[in-house]
Amino acid sequence: MDEQKLKEIPEQPGVYLMKNAAGEVIYVGKAVSLRRRVRSYFQKQDHPVKVRAMVERIADFDYIVTDSELEAFILENNLIKEYAPQYNIQLRDDKSYPYIKVTMGERFPRIFSTRRPQRDGSRLYGPFADAGAVNSTLSFLKKLFPLRTCRKKLDGDLRDRPCLNYHIKRCLAPCAGKVSQEEYLKLVEAACKVLAGRDEEVMEDLESQMQQAAAKLDFERAAVLRDRLSALKAVTEKQKMEAADEVDRDVVGMVCQEELCCFLIFIFRGGKLIGRQRYLVPLERQLDDTNSQLLTAFLRQYYSKASTIPKEVIVPCQPEEQALLEEWLGKLAERKVQLREPKRGEKKQLLSLAARNAEYALQEEILQRQRKENGPRWGLEQLSEILDLASPPERIEAYDISNIQGTDSVASMVVFLEGVPAKEEYRRFKMKTPGPNDFAMMAEVIARRFRRGLRERKEGGGKFAAFPDLVLIDGGAGQLHAALDAMRQLDVKLPTVGLAKREEELYVEGRSEPLFLPRDSQVLYLLQRIRDEAHRFAVTFHRGLRQKRNTGSVLDEIEGVGPARRKALIRRFGSSRAVSQASPAELQQVEGISAELAQRIYDYFHN
Repeated sequence: MDEQKLKEIPEQPGVYLMKNAAGEVIYVGKAVSLRRRVRSYFQKQDHPVKVRAMVERIADFDYIVTDSELEAFILENNLIKEYAPQYNIQLRDDKSYPYIKVTMGERFPRIFSTRRPQRDGSRLYGPFADAGAVNSTLSFLKKLFPLRTCRKKLDGDLRDRPCLNYHIKRCLAPCAGKVSQEEYLKLVEAACKVLAGRDEEVMEDLESQMQQAAAKLDFERAAVLRDRLSALKAVTEKQKMEAADEVDRDVVGMVCQEELCCFLIFIFRGGKLIGRQRYLVPLERQLDDTNSQLLTAFLRQYYSKASTIPKEVIVPCQPEEQALLEEWLGKLAERKVQLREPKRGEKKQLLSLAARNAEYALQEEILQRQRKENGPRWGLEQLSEILDLASPPERIEAYDISNIQGTDSVASMVVFLEGVPAKEEYRRFKMKTPGPNDFAMMAEVIARRFRRGLRERKEGGGKFAAFPDLVLIDGGAGQLHAALDAMRQLDVKLPTVGLAKREEELYVEGRSEPLFLPRDSQVLYLLQRIRDEAHRFAVTFHRGLRQKRNTGSVLDEIEGVGPARRKALIRRFGSSRAVSQASPAELQQVEGISAELAQRIYDYFHN
């Protein structure tokens, strides 16, 4: 390292950038005194493992002087985002999280979700880790406050024709001048208060407006306000968790395992829990990074994007440079912000709850990754354990019945090989069993399938010669017993289960009570996927037959008359009835109708 360059570093606060031989930035740091901090890397010998590894790769460095340590802190944060240095703690997450945006810069603001939160004078709420929660929140707000959703520029005269949303009371039609700007903005402010967790203020205001409208005998408006108040109360009453005080705070739970970290934030506003944000972040932990350093990196990353910052943040451990971090947060929030690590009491309990939820979320993510890596076999191995099979079922066949009051009755057979659909092996059956009898039809399709399979095995092979390792019946105990009886009569013994739709009970041979698999079980997911595919295949076949019957022609029943000749006959004579009254000579004049076919058509109608 150039000694002269080290001597020329100023004593002022600032940010330094360490570079490798290729000129790449491998570390960004800040310091109250740039000279002392940078020189310490090359003079001390007792560095931690991470620092020693980094120093060995340093070929050059740059620095930027700032006026204060806080400015250096902010600049460091921005440079880490820009360069993503190897030896800085990286909480890599390529997701762009959604925000709720209120376009306050417009004459009549809109509320919508966005993943590109531009600072253009609009109000932003978020980021939200769960896009589903954003959509449900927006849906609720649109019902409660009928604000516009269109992108019209409402700057000039408001004389447009109201759209459908106005007529179904989902918009106040500011484009048509149906509402004043003052009244519209009141609704926007109320929506913003709900988003900020200040719903009690909104309810008090709605209550007051309702009473005033009733006093003026404006009962229609009072009813509208009453409905809004009831809807808002219904949502807020679902809130189970409250803090003893009414302080706005975030509670941060943190759990890390190897290369994955889960941060879970409980968001309290006005003492009520109004939301939960969960961030699963792939982590590049550099050798000896501590939880304190990881927490600091997360808080800097999260609150640099957050739309609101509470007065208090409850943390699981003391972050690095806590005082500086609090100063930075205070500058963002434009008021004092405290970071606290509670040791006992209610706040400690909330922190433990957040950590427990973070651990559950992390375990679930790890499990899902394992499932993805192992593919469908993950569920097959679990299934073999639950059903006590000798080995995971390589071939699973599923059966379903489809009919309407016994008409156009069909059955389907779908095949999954190693957990993957094998569509070339699918088969479908037209049922011969009369009437709406699902049990008898299930027995019929099982008997037909395995009777033919036994015959083909004797003959040396065929489409049905391969027998499954597991048979899955779409239905409960009745359908399962019907299938088992049919197999017993053929002396076929195969593991067979039934999956009922209502409660997703799994019926197993030899058990009087069904099994209830966990809703998030990979086994249940696998069985549902196979069962639903059998149902889809059966319903598709059934609909095709029904449509053909309903739209078909009597001409289709005549041998030799296909779709093309049927169309030609109808085009020439106008209807099937007119065809039935034509002579063989007249029929023969139609293109494609030979003398032999003309006589066959004539005989069909006259015999």
